[in-house]
Amino acid sequence: MQEKEIKVMKKILATNDKMAMELREILKKKGILFINLMSSPGSGKTSLLESTAKNYNGKLAVIEGDIETTLDAQRIANAGMISYQINTGPFGGDCHLESGWIKSALEEIDLNDIDILFVENIGNLVCPAEFDVGAHFNVVLLSTTEGEDKPLKYPLAFQNSSVCIITKTDLMSYLDLNLKQLKDNIKKVNPKMKILELSSKDGKGMENWFKFLTENKLS
Repeated sequence: MQEKEIKVMKKILATNDKMAMELREILKKKGILFINLMSSPGSGKTSLLESTAKNYNGKLAVIEGDIETTLDAQRIANAGMISYQINTGPFGGDCHLESGWIKSALEEIDLNDIDILFVENIGNLVCPAEFDVGAHFNVVLLSTTEGEDKPLKYPLAFQNSSVCIITKTDLMSYLDLNLKQLKDNIKKVNPKMKILELSSKDGKGMENWFKFLTENKLS
């Protein structure tokens, strides 16, 4: 029984990965940079996208992943970004998005007027890291309120990402956080990780995020 379960899981991941590769190539040919945002709930993914929509000069769209509600999609749409919602609740409440759902979403979005596409993945540091959605970059967010140990506890999300954004830096003066230790822990898990520090609330550090987007745009 155990061997059969492993074979089934391998088949699921292989199918997902094949479609993810196809999506990555399709979007590359269209000149659309595709970024997958992952984090724990409340780490600031939606706030980052809101600030990006309001302050970054680009043609932006987001695919929102949640188990239920369209609250985040509505927030981002109100900020001026094209927004498309995927709810997994009706399909069993999966805690991650898969490349097949992304493909279906892209069929509903006009890609001719987009140069950066984001996915705001479902909030947790476990399941989303296991499924390739076809992004050119995985970006993991970690808020200053979460402590220094999260990269060590949930290494896959950091190993499978190119960039880590330390968010809510405006709260640093209120927290007992060792920022150096946090960065050291990130580098222990992924020595090549690019680390950005920012606050979507006061705007400090956002210019480095915008610089990353500009440097990696495909069009």
